[in-house]
Amino acid sequence: MSVEVKDLTKTFGAQHAVDNISFTVEQGQILGFLGPNGAGKSTTMKMATCYLPPTAGTILVNGYDVVEQPLDVRRHVGYLPEHNPLYLDMYVHEYLQFVASVYGIKGSKASARVKEMVDLCGLTLEQNKKIGALSKGYRQRVGLAQALVHDPQVLILDEPTTGLDPNQIVEIRALIKRIGQNKTVIFSTHIMQEVTAICDRVIIINRGSLVANSDVASLQASDKSEKVTLVEFEQTIDQTALQSIPGVLKVSIAENHTYRITSDKNADIRSSIFRIAAEYNWPLVGLRQEENSFEKIFQDLTKN
Repeated sequence: MSVEVKDLTKTFGAQHAVDNISFTVEQGQILGFLGPNGAGKSTTMKMATCYLPPTAGTILVNGYDVVEQPLDVRRHVGYLPEHNPLYLDMYVHEYLQFVASVYGIKGSKASARVKEMVDLCGLTLEQNKKIGALSKGYRQRVGLAQALVHDPQVLILDEPTTGLDPNQIVEIRALIKRIGQNKTVIFSTHIMQEVTAICDRVIIINRGSLVANSDVASLQASDKSEKVTLVEFEQTIDQTALQSIPGVLKVSIAENHTYRITSDKNADIRSSIFRIAAEYNWPLVGLRQEENSFEKIFQDLTKN
């Protein structure tokens, strides 16, 4: 087991920032850690990386307790905080050498490790620049490189793509996916597309409490009290005919000649749509069932 969280609680006065949550993350998994602002994500991550002590409960990282064995935990964890703290006056290569020395990696071993991280994180052309001269995307790469330089088995990333442009987001996602092939990765995000793009499992917390803990496919499949079917015709049609189909709850225009039909989860309305299209001579261009979006699932679980 890479990370085991049991009955974890963190209070600040009367406020329960994290309220008795438990979960485990297996080695080699990429876990999406989700929740609205103030839900307790960053607080949980800070406890898992020994920056904050738990009020109650335990966190084990590769079998080491964050309270009883913090130095061992730090040796096994790479951490990129939400606000990436870098020494802007240092050169990229120099900074990574410094971080390696903090972990006791020196000499030729340090040089080899830094070169490996520079290559892995796409910093070859930037390694001789000062960090302060880099774009935010490249600074995030430097942050990932410093989190990885001591070859940790667990990588914890707090909103690693915040503030990046679309191209930079794609690059950082691909890098996290590559890293996750042989390490355990826990990362928080507000971008739901990242969850479906790179995560194996998802945990959602709200107001400090755990509200979902599932693999991605199961979480999407669990939220099916209703089904949504998208139907496209060649022309504008009379929505009343679609509304009359047994099991249909609502019909609305999605765009142009595409209609969004919400129906009971147990009703299969596809054959009825074909019959109505034939009856009214409405050429049918497309028909597909809409998957539950993570945005909707997230909103339903965290709206209270």
